[in-house]
Amino acid sequence: MNATRITDDYAVAAQVLPNEVAAIAAKGFVAVICNRPDNEDPQQPLASEIAAECEKAGMTFHHIPVSRVPISESAISEHRRVVDASGGPVFAYCRSGHRSTVIWQASA
Repeated sequence: MNATRITDDYAVAAQVLPNEVAAIAAKGFVAVICNRPDNEDPQQPLASEIAAECEKAGMTFHHIPVSRVPISESAISEHRRVVDASGGPVFAYCRSGHRSTVIWQASA
């Protein structure tokens, strides 16, 4: 998994797999945001699968699905709320990392 640091406290990546969650926690992230809708691709793991692994690893998980750009104001507000309330570094993902970057920029 290749992640891109946007800031010291925010990184984005492409689709996360359940077996990668422990490594995300080991890098100091305290929260994970999934910006990908479930079933966007039949091969992707469901958000609930990633959420279960995050819970095991001691991280919070938030599902804020974004299916297109422009991103809704409600999704942008929720994203900002989660980042602000996280208390530490946040790791966000979608199919390629693009939507997670765009929503962060829109909420900054």
